[in-house]
Amino acid sequence: MNKHLPLYSNYISIRQTTLNLCNPLIEEDYITQTEWFVSPPKWHLAHTTWFFETFILVPYSKDYKVYDERFSYLFNSYYFSKGDRLTKSERGSLARPRLNKVIDYRSYVDSAIENLLENCDQSEYSKIESLMNIGINHEQQHQELLLMDIKYNYASSSYMPNYANPNLDFDTDIFPQEFLKVDEGVYNLGFQGDSFHFDNEGPQHKQYLHDCYISNRLVTNREYLGFITDGGYKDPLLWLSDGWEWKEKNSINHPLYWKLDDKNCQYFTLHGLRDLDPSAPVSHISFYEANAFARWAGYRLPTEFEWEVACGKYNDDDLDKAHLLGDKLLALPNTTSPQCIGNLWVWTESAYLPYPNYVQDKGALGEYNGKFMVNQKVLRGGSFATPRSHIRPTYRNFYHPESRWCFNGIRLAKNND
Repeated sequence: MNKHLPLYSNYISIRQTTLNLCNPLIEEDYITQTEWFVSPPKWHLAHTTWFFETFILVPYSKDYKVYDERFSYLFNSYYFSKGDRLTKSERGSLARPRLNKVIDYRSYVDSAIENLLENCDQSEYSKIESLMNIGINHEQQHQELLLMDIKYNYASSSYMPNYANPNLDFDTDIFPQEFLKVDEGVYNLGFQGDSFHFDNEGPQHKQYLHDCYISNRLVTNREYLGFITDGGYKDPLLWLSDGWEWKEKNSINHPLYWKLDDKNCQYFTLHGLRDLDPSAPVSHISFYEANAFARWAGYRLPTEFEWEVACGKYNDDDLDKAHLLGDKLLALPNTTSPQCIGNLWVWTESAYLPYPNYVQDKGALGEYNGKFMVNQKVLRGGSFATPRSHIRPTYRNFYHPESRWCFNGIRLAKNND
């Protein structure tokens, strides 16, 4: 019997979830890549497997034989210290290896991981356990990325297929908006404890905040439509300079996946093309759009520190009611709950930078977070596609300000009245 069964059981459960998320796909979907920034599902399946092979099996399993030497080039992502890699924009060209070989690769690595955990020395186990937890959380990140990429690929198709149940009803209620106070003071922020967290969540440090208020819910489609009809995309006074240039260059005049004309207002969801639900939270917008909307509405976006304090104060770190991936598989985001966590990631005003006294991990895994700490914005809170066991109040997501294909939305803030 495997003496490290709980760790392996969790590993297998997470790996199976990834496969389950692919159940609605047909074989052609697995190699589709409609833009350079999305990856084909087959690549996600192989890359997450390459991660366990490269960072755990190769250095710690003495008799392990690499499944296919070519896979390191094909399925490395951004780990430059691990050698050359396929350009991201070329991932859709991978007709080979075939899907059945990638599935076999996953099984091969899973068996090798089980064997390693059964036979590793106790002196090595603590390091292997740490790497396993990174790999498990890495795979959970790719579960959300997988859904983001599937949605983008489907929306780019003239056929516009449904990923999930097209008969799912919308939530029509909207939680009444209130602004919750965050008191002035010095707070200890960031992760502290022995459980898993990414290196960019720490170390815990002190942060001074002024009095402020944060909305208890996300901005709705109806509210964002008001911004559009009021000429929000045409008023340069509402926009940051970079945002205005980006909007003009790319002819942006509504959120990603919206289809607007004189008669109809529709948007594409994982449940297919639907009439725009005015009560649902607006999603798939850039930081630039979120920032412009907040100015138009007379508010601003919260900082990541204001968000974290509000989350701890008003949610008590309770994830039981949060709308995340798991209990309600791929239910649509809604505005019926005041939870800070779940539904949609929210853009913050905070630049993605290291916390005071941050120390980047050594070796190749040091490339995981630290090297991206420039020209990006922090998002907080998770989304309906974020695995429940993956998210924490201290979790720091990050994207470039023009990014729109992630499951994001807007939570407003304001200064002291």
